[in-house]
Amino acid sequence: MSLVCVADFEEKSKEKLETSALDYYQSGAGDQLTLKHNKEAFNDLRIRPRFLRDVSNLDISTEIFGSKLKWPVGIASTAMQRMAHPDGEVANAKAAGRAGSIFVLSTLATTSLEELAEKAPETEKWFQLYIYKNRLLTETLVRTAEKCGFKAIVLTVDAPVFGIRRRDVRNKFSLPSDLKLSNFTGIQAKGVKSSGASGINEYVASQFDDTLTWKDVQWLVNFTTLPVIAKGILTKEDALLALHNGCKGVIVSNHGARQVDGVPATIEVLPEIVKAVGNEIVVMMDGGVYQGVNVFRALALGAKYVFMGRPAIWGLAVNGQKGVEDVLDIVKKELENTLKLTGCASLKDIRSEMVIHKSCYSKL
Repeated sequence: MSLVCVADFEEKSKEKLETSALDYYQSGAGDQLTLKHNKEAFNDLRIRPRFLRDVSNLDISTEIFGSKLKWPVGIASTAMQRMAHPDGEVANAKAAGRAGSIFVLSTLATTSLEELAEKAPETEKWFQLYIYKNRLLTETLVRTAEKCGFKAIVLTVDAPVFGIRRRDVRNKFSLPSDLKLSNFTGIQAKGVKSSGASGINEYVASQFDDTLTWKDVQWLVNFTTLPVIAKGILTKEDALLALHNGCKGVIVSNHGARQVDGVPATIEVLPEIVKAVGNEIVVMMDGGVYQGVNVFRALALGAKYVFMGRPAIWGLAVNGQKGVEDVLDIVKKELENTLKLTGCASLKDIRSEMVIHKSCYSKL
């Protein structure tokens, strides 16, 4: 089978992954309606191309928080990547570095901050943070990220608990015994074990701080030397609160449709958030992005940067670092192709009027 798109890698990964791991990576919450909608909502957006423009010198580079990047797509935080491949987060981060992308390391990683810094030194790295009930533990994570050269803290705001993912419950999901959450010791490292339901949900309920408010965001902003990005924003109201509480960026995200089934697709809420905060804060997004043409749609609707999570996992499962490189290369070529075919020689040429909802045509 020739692997020519992200969907091909997803299909191939099913041959590689253990059932419990595959279900963990693939599943969404509840009936998985939002999981399906994250992808399908892109199909409701029509592209309005412009022609007879010189696109011979294409430039898709961008800059985020002073860092120059080769293109506007990065790898989102995904937990426990060594379930997909022995090299896990290291392979994923190295692939991101070769592509000129940002790699976001999960708090729940099977590779430590220190190991990733050592083995992927050239990669632009951000750290995704869950705040634990043990605040000293959280402080240690942040200080380690600073010391190891990570460039931003991505605070997940939508997870006081985890959503109900039925496949994990059926599988009684547990982290394989030969793996651990490498940023921790003791129960925080080896505690993802099922006592009858989903082990990851049980772990989160016992470890994560569900009392968090915007005051805790202020605490983090004042505590760390790194820019804080609020991930999981789905309303203009929360985007404005993130801005007013000192965050430098937001990631419009519904946690891969893994929290509440029935929330909107991220591409649907992106415009209202961009309109609310303007250029006062960096707006990014993830969710359902499997093709370069959808990166184009997100950029047209105001995202400054786009993240993919599951596609990188499919590449990792199929062929380690090379598999992730191939996935990123496919999406990059699709994006370049889309820009040329819509009359855009750079990201600055992408205009909001180039993407409209299909309902605009039904009114004609």
